[in-house]
Amino acid sequence: MTVVSVSMPEELLERIDSFADEHGYTGRSEVIREASRNLLGEFEDRRLEDRELMAVVTVIFDYETTSVEERMMRIRHEYEGLVASNIHSHVGGHFCMELFVLEGRLEEISTFVGRIRATKDTLSVDYSVMPVDEFVSVPGHDHAHEH
Repeated sequence: MTVVSVSMPEELLERIDSFADEHGYTGRSEVIREASRNLLGEFEDRRLEDRELMAVVTVIFDYETTSVEERMMRIRHEYEGLVASNIHSHVGGHFCMELFVLEGRLEEISTFVGRIRATKDTLSVDYSVMPVDEFVSVPGHDHAHEH
C-alpha cells in the first residue's frame, strides 16, 4: 500500500482520531480510506446518469470571513445555466447560509459541488440530488407550477 502525506488542520485530525476510537476503526488511515471511497462513490450512481436532475446545495460559512461570500457569487455566476435559484441567509450569531437550487445533469452538479467544497473557509457543504422525471402525482395534491 502506498503511504501519502496529507495536510489538514489539527482540529480535523483530532476529530478523525476521536471518530476512529468511538467507532472501532484501527486508526486514521482506515477512516480516511473509507471517507475517500464514499466521496468518490458519491457521484457514481448509475441511476442518475443521463437524466434531468434537481439538487439542493447548502453551504455554511462564518460571515466574518468575507471573501467566502464573494467566491460563492463568483461560482454562482460561472454556473448561471445550472443555478435555478439562490438564497442567502444569516443563521446563528455570525454565520451565513448559502442555499443553491440546481437543475441539470449529474456531471454539472458534481462539478459545482466540487467547486463549492474546494472553497476555502466553508464550514459545511451539504447537498441532495433527485431526478426531476421521478416526480409522481400524489392523489389530492396539485403539482402544477408556473415558470
